[in-house]
Amino acid sequence: MTGAAAGMIRLEGIARHFRMGDQEVRALDGVDLAIDAGEYVSIMGPSGSGKSTLLNVLGLLDRPDAGRYLLDGADVAALSEPAQAQVRRTRIGFVFQSFHLVARLTAFENIELPLVLEGIAPAERRRRVEAALGAIGLAERAHHTPNELSGGQRQRVAIARATILQPAVLLADEPTGNLDHRTGAEVVAVLEDLQRRGTTLIVVTHDRELGARAQRRIAMRDGRVVGDER
Repeated sequence: MTGAAAGMIRLEGIARHFRMGDQEVRALDGVDLAIDAGEYVSIMGPSGSGKSTLLNVLGLLDRPDAGRYLLDGADVAALSEPAQAQVRRTRIGFVFQSFHLVARLTAFENIELPLVLEGIAPAERRRRVEAALGAIGLAERAHHTPNELSGGQRQRVAIARATILQPAVLLADEPTGNLDHRTGAEVVAVLEDLQRRGTTLIVVTHDRELGARAQRRIAMRDGRVVGDER
């Protein structure tokens, strides 16, 4: 993907509608939004405002009904499913409230998984995973499974897995939602360090304190962007 800085996002007239019984719900109603490469953005709004649908569109987990989604200058919303899957694997990282780690795999193996799927050689996989574990302070927990880790440790493993392929964009959906305040602060520090090193960080959250930390704060209501502060 060329023609724009890595991680640059532009949404033009994005719409996503759902049927609920005999009613049409406009989850996204003509969203226009530009996010520069390397920005730190929070997206906030009440339940039903469209913020989670927007995150799903940004992550290519959902396809809009109308509009264009340009990532680094390419209209990724128009790509085939296999091409979108490739973009998801290599250009976009995901961090979820519920971690989504593979229970039977160790911390090392969870982080290694994207590298295995990309066909990277074992020696290089080991080098990268060991470096990632060291960076998040979990080298000594490498061979522990998720149920042997604390909530904060699980989320740090999830972040390492999400960023092991060095994606341009990191999407975080309520990343501290299942954590206590101190542990949540540790996880936020890891995310913000990644952003300082050039990752475009987009956080969806109900937590006003977390949302306020972002350099740019986007408010949503009824499927539209109703506020955009820097």
